[in-house]
Amino acid sequence: MKKKKKILLMGNPNVGKSTVFNEITGSHQHTGNWTGKTVDIAKGEYYYKFTDYELIDLPGTYSLLSSSEEERLARDYLCFEDYDCVVCVVDATNLLRNLNLVFQIIEVTDKAVMLLNLTDEAKKKNIAVDENKLSQILGIPVIRATARSGKGINELLEQVHFIANDIVQNESKILFYSNTIESAAHQVQRGLKGRIDTDKKLRFFALRLLESDESFNNSFKEHFGEDVFHNGSLRANLNKAKNDLSQLGYNSDKYVKAITTAIFEKTNSVAEQIVKILPSKKERREKALDNILLGKYTSIPVMLLLLGIVLWLTIAGSNYPSDFLRTTFDSFEIWLADSLISIGASQAIVSLLVNGVLRVLLWVVAVMLPPMAIFFPLFALLEDFGILPRVAFNLDGAFECCGACGKQALTTCMGYGCNAVGVTGCRIIDSPRERLVAIITNSLTPCNGRFPLLIAIISMFFCKNSFSAALVLLALIAVSMLMTFVTSKVLTTTVLKGVSSSFVLELPPYRKPKLLRLVGDTIREKVIFVLFRAVIVAAPAGLIIWVLANINVADTTLLSRIAQLLDPIGQFIGLDGVMLLAFILGFPANEIVIPIALMAYLSTNQMGDYTSLESLKAILVDNGWTWVTALCTCIFSMFHFPCSTTLLTIWKETKSVKWTLMSFFTPLLVGVIICALINIIF
Repeated sequence: MKKKKKILLMGNPNVGKSTVFNEITGSHQHTGNWTGKTVDIAKGEYYYKFTDYELIDLPGTYSLLSSSEEERLARDYLCFEDYDCVVCVVDATNLLRNLNLVFQIIEVTDKAVMLLNLTDEAKKKNIAVDENKLSQILGIPVIRATARSGKGINELLEQVHFIANDIVQNESKILFYSNTIESAAHQVQRGLKGRIDTDKKLRFFALRLLESDESFNNSFKEHFGEDVFHNGSLRANLNKAKNDLSQLGYNSDKYVKAITTAIFEKTNSVAEQIVKILPSKKERREKALDNILLGKYTSIPVMLLLLGIVLWLTIAGSNYPSDFLRTTFDSFEIWLADSLISIGASQAIVSLLVNGVLRVLLWVVAVMLPPMAIFFPLFALLEDFGILPRVAFNLDGAFECCGACGKQALTTCMGYGCNAVGVTGCRIIDSPRERLVAIITNSLTPCNGRFPLLIAIISMFFCKNSFSAALVLLALIAVSMLMTFVTSKVLTTTVLKGVSSSFVLELPPYRKPKLLRLVGDTIREKVIFVLFRAVIVAAPAGLIIWVLANINVADTTLLSRIAQLLDPIGQFIGLDGVMLLAFILGFPANEIVIPIALMAYLSTNQMGDYTSLESLKAILVDNGWTWVTALCTCIFSMFHFPCSTTLLTIWKETKSVKWTLMSFFTPLLVGVIICALINIIF
């Protein structure tokens, strides 16, 4: 059977690589796992001119000078696996950035073709690219394309067919570095010749071996064997070349910097020759928006304004559906209780199942579902439009100063919707150490489940005007962000020491979101996911709360007895025993804290609700509340242990009891310290 021709698909992230892959392979796709690796690689098949082809879509990468796991995998596949052609997909609207990878690919192989994708977007932006001149400079074919409409795909298949079947031979133009580096690389090449049976360019191996990159050295030894790497001739030549470089002042960092600088200068020179840009109306609009969203004096105020609008829409919009759900669920509880009694169930069983387990479960659904269904789509809208990456850009410097990763800005923003979602979002951070910092500190961000309590207390004790209340809430959120920075700094200088990593944060163009798809995906992937986990723990929590409220010890319920025992601790941090117990029993979901507190204050045996803010304030004041109690409750609501859903997510993400406990006690310690200080001072 004739062997399939193997084609590699490479390129930067967000250049339309997946669109090209889907256009070529259609339904003939599957996901494979590269042997010995944990990453999935998309593979597909197609047939062209009596030849079978396998198309392999490698992870998006900016460079072969690896810094992330995806970049190392793409580099190793290109260097050490067999293939017949490489298709490098580039973005015609951002050629300068993309050429960096192209120059590195043609250092490895002549069997390459460039697909100049997104030419329709380039035309809209008045960007003209001279592909013929670019082809002459690179020494490989360059094809104009708009993959999503299929334009250019046939020409690509034809060129791939020529190259893969050796019908044509490319003569790619190698980028030459300084004489010092070229001399050292040539010396290492002499040690490689005759030792490696491969058609790959030995020069690329020599350049990488001179970097002393441990990941490349390990991949080299894994593929060619320890004996080749430690061969006397190669080892001697490599050591001599490194010594020569060292004597001329080239340590490892300077060597890598010289390589990257040379590539950048070359790509910049080529881009200046082949790209002509005329400003368009769209670009002028985008530049004006960036001047506001990224401006030195406007970025932070605008970020806070946008957050305030999202919070206001979430709170205002969720009131009516929450009230409707609570009313509906109340009617359902009455009907269910009557039905159970009619079939002979005892009053105790009915109270346990309906007023205990079911009530807490339905309360969580009624309070959590509406705000999540509003907040998450609004959050995704900001992300799709291109605002969220710019928020991360504004916060990048602050997180870097704390020894954390700038991507933590994104996960922190996710935490405003739900801390559990923020924790899963930490997967975007490559460094395990920095990922842990982001996970541990995510619960310092108040999720939408804490906003009802915060809004109610602010409105009762500080300001009734909705605009002023919004400003107070934003101030509290600013405090939470400050504590995220402080805690991240403490963690990175103590238990999670290390140097913060760098990352490339690409600011995407502003795009019009697809609302129906966005809402559907968000509800399915985030809202239902979080709600399901909350419901899992709500039922047993309802059972516990009912038991505590219905078992008496010396004419006092266990709920009141425990509250009395906790009162000294609660008083120390500016609360009381009832509120401290309410936070503890509110572990399944922050939304049930106030109803539990009311149940203890009013000595009822089931969870209740308040009819108005005025009536609730009267109950709280009658039980000794002051503005200091209100402030400490707000602070403790923001900074206490994660809810059960978030804690379960943390354990699933870390698989570690140690880091799960660290995530539990870190925000709790922050809250206790701040509340105690407020109570002592005032």
